[in-house]
Amino acid sequence: MTENAPTTPVDPDRLRKEVQVKYREVALEPDGEHHFHTGRYLAAHLGYDPAWVDPLPDRAVESFAGIANPFQMRPLEPGEQVVDVGSGAGFDSFVAAGQVGDDGQVVGVDMTPEMLEKSRRTAQLIGADNVEFREGYAEELPVEDGWADVVISNGVFNLCPDKHATFQEVFRVLTPGGHLQFGDIANNNPVPPEALREIDLWTG
Repeated sequence: MTENAPTTPVDPDRLRKEVQVKYREVALEPDGEHHFHTGRYLAAHLGYDPAWVDPLPDRAVESFAGIANPFQMRPLEPGEQVVDVGSGAGFDSFVAAGQVGDDGQVVGVDMTPEMLEKSRRTAQLIGADNVEFREGYAEELPVEDGWADVVISNGVFNLCPDKHATFQEVFRVLTPGGHLQFGDIANNNPVPPEALREIDLWTG
């Protein structure tokens, strides 16, 4: 973090551990009790094109827990290089891989071991050679400068306490003129300082 960057309202390491616990459950028990919808029902509700979703096996879709559809903003172009920030079990990465084709490449970045294991195994099973999943944080993306034509993300930036560092990383990995396409949760009204310090409110 730079000297001029704002301080974070919560302990980033503690928040990350809480988020990992929640999404570990989604990876291991996608049909379990969660406080949000998941899987094919959610993808259909958010307007994902069935042409991209239906061919995917259940394991590629069942742990999807996004909050919007970043592909509604602009379909990806064949040959584009894409970074998926907070890729989870890989659903959006696999959709992106289908759109960019064999000449494109997708790098999914996630911090939860169970999600990474699931996404990597799914990529092997379906032969998605143009997708790679790397362990890392949104605030420290394991991607080289200017590599990506597009950065996508789905319900992840709101879970990052240091928004300044997160968006710095996004623009670091984007090529000049590249696209940021993301869906997320935002508040219209200021959040009281005491609420910002409540980790359960961040993860809930």
